[in-house]
Amino acid sequence: MELSLSIPALLFPAISLTMLAYNARYLAIAALIRQLHQKYQETGSTSIGIQVKQLRTRLSIIKNMQATAILSFLLAVITMSLIYMEFSFWANLVFSLSLLALIISLILSFIEVQLSTKSLAVQLKDIEK
Repeated sequence: MELSLSIPALLFPAISLTMLAYNARYLAIAALIRQLHQKYQETGSTSIGIQVKQLRTRLSIIKNMQATAILSFLLAVITMSLIYMEFSFWANLVFSLSLLALIISLILSFIEVQLSTKSLAVQLKDIEK
């Protein structure tokens, strides 16, 4: 299959939308951390400390999700440059790396969603008591 400029260009909207979703998750967690910080200062609750550890893990995963999505985007741009310069072998290689970075980013997103769901389940159990 011949790699044309339009194929890596197809990743641009997908990666851009992914980055918007990742950024929204980051902002939501940042707001939650600020709320928990204020609550912790008021109450000194140990359960808040446990929640903060989970949020720290999720924040780290989101940072890595964003980094790999940005890497994927950058590699797609490099691929387009290589196609333009007619370096098809390198273009194919770099595009494969771009897809791999996007896959890693999506796997990290899946993991983060699973952690988020577990956190919500803990909150729901606490409410049901």
